[in-house]
Amino acid sequence: MLLSLVLHTYSMRYVLPAAVLLGSAPTYVLAWGAWRLLSCLLPARCYRALDDRLYCVYQSMVLFFFENYTGVQILLYGDLPKNKENIIYLSNHQSTVDWIVADILAIRQNALGHVRYVLKDGLKWLPLYGCYFSQHGGIYVKRSAKFNEKEMRNKLQSHMKAGTPMFLVIFPEGTRYNPELTKVISASQTFAAQEGLAVLKHVLTPRVKATHVAFDSMKNYLDAIYDVTVAYEGTVDSKGQRKEAPSMTEFLCKECPKIHIHIDRIDKKDVPEEQAYMRRWLHERFEIKDKLLIEFYDSLDPERRNKFPGKSVNSKLSLKKTLPSLLLLSGLTASMLMTEAGRKLYVKTWIYGTVIGCLWVSIKA
Repeated sequence: MLLSLVLHTYSMRYVLPAAVLLGSAPTYVLAWGAWRLLSCLLPARCYRALDDRLYCVYQSMVLFFFENYTGVQILLYGDLPKNKENIIYLSNHQSTVDWIVADILAIRQNALGHVRYVLKDGLKWLPLYGCYFSQHGGIYVKRSAKFNEKEMRNKLQSHMKAGTPMFLVIFPEGTRYNPELTKVISASQTFAAQEGLAVLKHVLTPRVKATHVAFDSMKNYLDAIYDVTVAYEGTVDSKGQRKEAPSMTEFLCKECPKIHIHIDRIDKKDVPEEQAYMRRWLHERFEIKDKLLIEFYDSLDPERRNKFPGKSVNSKLSLKKTLPSLLLLSGLTASMLMTEAGRKLYVKTWIYGTVIGCLWVSIKA
């Protein structure tokens, strides 16, 4: 019985955040939908400005749970940009929490509302969120031969034409690195060796298509590329071997005490434009990531393990940036659920919003 109580208490750690984040989704979608209709006759720039503000409100609430609630310590290394820029964000990928890490950096530049993702195509079917991410500027891409370069270019060019601020997040590996999936890692290493590229240990061989299309389409619009390397502390087993990074659920259960984030700001003039050269450049950037992660996980010196080389900055997020959004969205949701008409509208938004969203992305995204 005691064990059952402990397990129940443990599970409750993520039940509250999940209930609030998912529970407020219809409220957010209704607010966004109302603005989308009202802005139909306005310039695209006007729609984008308020949409970014709305997105900032929702993601600030997300960060309340992933930073303030969990108490995770954020350690930043390398270049620490403070001002807003139009950038491409390139990161290693090992967990669903990686999406939140992009938000963690963006809010520290007051650019949270400008975060847009290059997403795996299957994610467009997520209820409510799938359609909205596309409307906010996210780009769904298919892998390999099915990759639609023209569609991605058109969407990016429409954003530039509207003067849309850009914090475009790309995970070039294309899938998450999981040390337990040895076949995936082996296939990635074999491909690198066959192509005459360095074999990587703690990251997968990056794919260049989405990065090249994004940079080539926006090279005159961008300020820089952020090369970001992320490591989650506590992802080593008793034998000293790397294990799977925490999922969002595990993270909200406070299983990760620290996130280490290394940032290299690369000026756009230092990025090659031709795809063949960019492919080599991108792989070299991932070689640097791999060396950082080898130092983090495998250093023979215990004092150098569980951190990146160089000085770190412990960056704490103020409640002033997150709590107001939590109170606003949860308050609006609670108000809606207190009346019968509000409850009906809430349920209909989940049902019809999901159906309409799926129909929309099947045609447009």
